[in-house]
Amino acid sequence: MQIITLTSDLGTTDHYVASIKGAILSRFSEVHLVDISHQVKAFDIAQAAYFVKNCFENFPAGTIHLIGVDCEPVINFGAQQHSSIPAVLLYKGQYFVSNDNGVFSLIVGEEEFEGFWHVDDILSNPGAFQFPIRNLLVPIVCKIAQQTPVDSFASKVERFNRRVTINPVIENNLIMGNVMHIDHYGNLITNIDRKLFERFGKDIPFTIYFRRREYYIDQISNTYSEVPHGEKLALFNSNGMLEIAINRGATSQHGGANALFGLGINDTIRIEFLPKGSKETLESLF
Repeated sequence: MQIITLTSDLGTTDHYVASIKGAILSRFSEVHLVDISHQVKAFDIAQAAYFVKNCFENFPAGTIHLIGVDCEPVINFGAQQHSSIPAVLLYKGQYFVSNDNGVFSLIVGEEEFEGFWHVDDILSNPGAFQFPIRNLLVPIVCKIAQQTPVDSFASKVERFNRRVTINPVIENNLIMGNVMHIDHYGNLITNIDRKLFERFGKDIPFTIYFRRREYYIDQISNTYSEVPHGEKLALFNSNGMLEIAINRGATSQHGGANALFGLGINDTIRIEFLPKGSKETLESLF
């Protein structure tokens, strides 16, 4: 059975998500719909891309991912690269349908992809702009689900619009990263991955500093339970990203690491490494 995932900023208190599902089922009933999230912050394509990027590889090949965030088309006849129109991406054997608003670049990064298409015929139905997720993106998704060749309704293009992202900065014995997501538990997920961290060596002493220097961590845990309840920790999560957390810190009365450290999206995380032979390392021997 064809799997279609749904990601949007529509929330779940209104009828919008049900309308999208109904529109899909009325066109193609042999489908299994999976909600990734409908709680994306309004128009926040970076958060939408984060959700999709970190789970799509758990789905089988041929899955179609509908991303309905900031998807009202913007057409610039003088410069196509500044337009934002419905598009289809084929990446790692799966299809992604959204507006070409930068979200594809956040999912793919610098990796290779199998194909990318613009769906140009959108002006023939101006009324569709009123609810573009349902009226523009859903028909595209259903065509793919019905195994209609993408080349038959879309034009292949070489590149998608790119969204500038914040990348970690590396200096001598130092990584400056940023918080890129705060999850339901208040855990701080950074843009520092394990591969970057281990460039300095696997047994090099380090200290992770936050906004306030009285809060720091100097070891990596494998699980949350390696530290006592309420204690701070750092670990590499299931997606390989450095995460700052508090073991069972999120309760109905208290927040998690974000509340304790007073950190938000894009705030800085600083990691200082102490190379072998440094003054600090020598002093620690006595």
